[in-house]
Amino acid sequence: MVTLTIDNKKISVPEGTTIMKAAASAGIIIPHLCYLEGINEISACKVCVVEIQGKVKLVTACNNPVEEGMVLFTNSPKVRSVRRTNVELILSQHNSNCATCVRSGNCNLQKLSNDLGILDVPYKKEITEMPWNRDFPLIRDFGKCIKCMRCVQICDKVQALHIWDVQNTGSRTTVDVSENRTIEESDCSVCGQCITHCPTGALRERDDTAKVFRALADPETVTVVQVAPAVRTAWAESLDIPSYMATEGRMVAALKKIGFDYVFDTNFSADLTIMEEGNELLSRLADPGEKRWPMFTSCCPAWVSFIKSQYPQLADHLSTAKSPQQMFGAVTKSYFAEQIGVEPEKLCCISIMPCVSKKREATLPDMYSASSGRVPDVDIVLTTRELARMIRAEHIAPALLTEEAFDSPLGESSGAGVIFGVTGGVMEAALRTAYYCVEGVNPPPDAFSDVRGLEGRKEASFRLGDRTLRTCTVSGLKNARDLMEDILRGDAQYDFVEVMACPGGCVGGGGQPITDGMEMADVRGPKLYQIDEKRPIRFSHENPEIARLYAEYLEKPLGERSHSLLHTHG
Repeated sequence: MVTLTIDNKKISVPEGTTIMKAAASAGIIIPHLCYLEGINEISACKVCVVEIQGKVKLVTACNNPVEEGMVLFTNSPKVRSVRRTNVELILSQHNSNCATCVRSGNCNLQKLSNDLGILDVPYKKEITEMPWNRDFPLIRDFGKCIKCMRCVQICDKVQALHIWDVQNTGSRTTVDVSENRTIEESDCSVCGQCITHCPTGALRERDDTAKVFRALADPETVTVVQVAPAVRTAWAESLDIPSYMATEGRMVAALKKIGFDYVFDTNFSADLTIMEEGNELLSRLADPGEKRWPMFTSCCPAWVSFIKSQYPQLADHLSTAKSPQQMFGAVTKSYFAEQIGVEPEKLCCISIMPCVSKKREATLPDMYSASSGRVPDVDIVLTTRELARMIRAEHIAPALLTEEAFDSPLGESSGAGVIFGVTGGVMEAALRTAYYCVEGVNPPPDAFSDVRGLEGRKEASFRLGDRTLRTCTVSGLKNARDLMEDILRGDAQYDFVEVMACPGGCVGGGGQPITDGMEMADVRGPKLYQIDEKRPIRFSHENPEIARLYAEYLEKPLGERSHSLLHTHG
């Protein structure tokens, strides 16, 4: 152990501990902008400087280890002066139009500037502006980039796609798409992890809230909204409401108050996905020579994009089942449109997702199935953050709302559908129903809980009929890349693999609210398991509305109509 003094407080920490972590262990917060523990510890911003007694030069706290007997001051007059100057220099190259920035009120640079009392910047403003395709789901604002390198490191170390890199030198240094490509030319999966780890508004999703407000205002348009499982764990994090009041029922009430005609649950189509994907798995197991192994889940569009661009030779391992978002859209603009007597062109299907990649998924050629290609199955996709902005724009106080239920018939769901939002959830839900299909009886609801956990890669085996099913769950694209390499080398053999692009699954998705410097999947994920445990129905095949859908319209899983509407064909 190393003993030192920080701000007149004597502490002991393990050898090798950084000054930043040592101070945090004593409850002393050292301001920073670029630091992400274990990912970005390069002292790019120079905001975390501290003073060592007896030393002339200040040192950065994020990447300097403590030493025995060290006496540190984290906020001395000298530290405050240098820190203020460093922030002023950052601001001199930063577009400070905070009133029109999506991160206003949730921006570390804004907070730090206020904390330091910076009212004017004494340096000449030199802001870099570069063109960007504003129709792309991910938007980069060069004028707000502070060159912290977080996006570069997240994409390199966590997602292994290397989309971002440093361009130019000196005062002209900026971050841009690597290898002089445009974002469209790159292999970006649009996972959004760079957005959730950006300390400013330099990266954000394309805002589609205006499109939704226009649809809501059109008397000729019937608006249908679906809400993904993970959204209910985070929708109110940026709103002024205690967490215990941020219930599913108040979320539904807020959506109805905004003015949507029908408020449905993507959990319904998650159950539908299980019926299709689970039966697809069983059909492959029954005729293993016809398909390549393992079968990969296909509900995460960032993962699907990743495998098609990085490992095209493995793309035919993907399940053909569409994601719950797209199954919902297809059913809404066919079955539900017929039920209410509305043409698909008059029905606007809006998704609220924890994901940025879903915006791109909705535009893919295979996602126009319900209207024979005339209109998309899903018209508009919003992130959880955009939902919060809509609630604020409508001046809704969620805490004052009375809880309401999802509408029928596309609002009923099982606990299995709920857990789609956390890594391992798709696997577990599919196994619950696959077991029933093989054995004729339900397993204990938590029989497959071995697939749970936030480890980047987790293996488990289960008995299914007369065979052992080998499974693997993966989250984070770096872990997915490692898995693909193992499969190609023959070092890994599985029957069923679930991959989620975002660490922890959709609860940690790129469209979720941003809590700077914190990974929230381990906070949000347990909420979905709690909902699952309380659901009266915990198996997708027991959802009565799913049974009704097959009886009245789809006929059977993997049937002709199901295949046409609910599966990809290319």
